[in-house]
Amino acid sequence: MARILSIDYGLKRCGLAVTDPLQIIVTPLDTIETPQIKDFLIQYMNKEEVEEIVFGWPTHKDGNPTHITGNIKKLQLDIEKQFPNKKYSFTDESFSSVMAKQIILSSGVNKKKRRDKALVDKISAVVILQRYLNHI
Repeated sequence: MARILSIDYGLKRCGLAVTDPLQIIVTPLDTIETPQIKDFLIQYMNKEEVEEIVFGWPTHKDGNPTHITGNIKKLQLDIEKQFPNKKYSFTDESFSSVMAKQIILSSGVNKKKRRDKALVDKISAVVILQRYLNHI
């Protein structure tokens, strides 16, 4: 088996999370500045076996896509050109940042670290991937 990678896409930064090769455990991977995300993914997937990429899909409360869904779809298509044999999925990312903040708060992390938006992005990617795998 190979890893599954998730992306919490943002206009400034993208949080990333991955499963272990057996797809049992989800761990935060990194937070990457959005302009570098494509290059990072290409590099990562050339050294690690990834079978699927899961993109968090943001929607408004009425279910309509948000203003950044076009950016997410463009990234997916760009990556798919490089890696056409991978599986690409989209999953609802509603409240993933809120859940990430709650997880960080309950973990006992100090106040300064809780304000680290890069940490929130990584944990949001974990929440998205766990949701996709039906772990939560």
